Amino acid sequence: MSTVALAVTDGMLHFELSVACEIFGPAPAAVAGPWYDLALCGSHPVRVGRFLLEPDLGLDRLRQADTVIVPAWADVDQEPPADLVDAVRAAHEAGARVASLCTGAFVLAAAGLLDGRRATTHWAHTDQLAARYPRVAVDPDVLYVDNGSVLTSAGKAAALDLCLHLVRLDHGSSIANTVARRLVVPPLRAGGQAQFVTTPVPAREDHPLATLLPWVSERLDQPLTVEDLARRARMSSRNLGRHFRAATGTSPLQWLLTQRIRRAQELLENTDDGVGTIAAATGMGTATTLRRHFNRTVGVPPDTYRRTFRARSRP
Repeated sequence: MSTVALAVTDGMLHFELSVACEIFGPAPAAVAGPWYDLALCGSHPVRVGRFLLEPDLGLDRLRQADTVIVPAWADVDQEPPADLVDAVRAAHEAGARVASLCTGAFVLAAAGLLDGRRATTHWAHTDQLAARYPRVAVDPDVLYVDNGSVLTSAGKAAALDLCLHLVRLDHGSSIANTVARRLVVPPLRAGGQAQFVTTPVPAREDHPLATLLPWVSERLDQPLTVEDLARRARMSSRNLGRHFRAATGTSPLQWLLTQRIRRAQELLENTDDGVGTIAAATGMGTATTLRRHFNRTVGVPPDTYRRTFRARSRP
């Protein structure tokens, strides 16, 4: 069982803390094997918004966690508590994966974990983070950044995206999608997607993409082009691109590639189909093309991904 520790102190924001508790706390019914062992770690009872929380364990126990989550830090004009910073640094040095939600990045930066690394936080505070910690490569235009053992997210909804990303890394896309459905949120928004999006999902029935996106999702095995999508949406390719940027924060082709990769992950986890068959089923054409895009997007080859999540799915 993987241990997830929430590093809490006075001044944490309750939304991001609640997100982490909801995602890493109760196990979905679809999980047959071990889930996460979640604990709140703090040096004393902490004030979170209007609530007073009693931590389960002390900050010293962060060193024993597999993953440490640092929720949003409210007063970014102040330096975070030294004991929190020291405990987060020690946990990372002990081998923990450390992730910040929203302005929790200021805690990671104070601990030196973001030095020389690309990172993000809520768009309203990216300039302040960059000015205070010049050794951090702050990216204000993404939802989250995955550096392997150190991860950072933008604000609010992006905290959900990063937590679901961690579940996807640990348990595969099928389980992450199950968690997303339970929360009634999009199952996958890529980390490189823009933070500030006019309409994160086309919820209205009269939205120009409302019928197009489901139509595309049912035809991922076909060699669709931007022109095909524009023709289906009855608009020019340029106009389609503008609507995609406003609704998803990315281009039509990048969105389509993300959906193809997501479908490939599901097939690798849940079928015995060969890579060539999966390439055809996801519109990638050849096994070579699938391997190239999959490795670049997910970070490992398809065969390695399948072995990893098949092993984790066994009781």
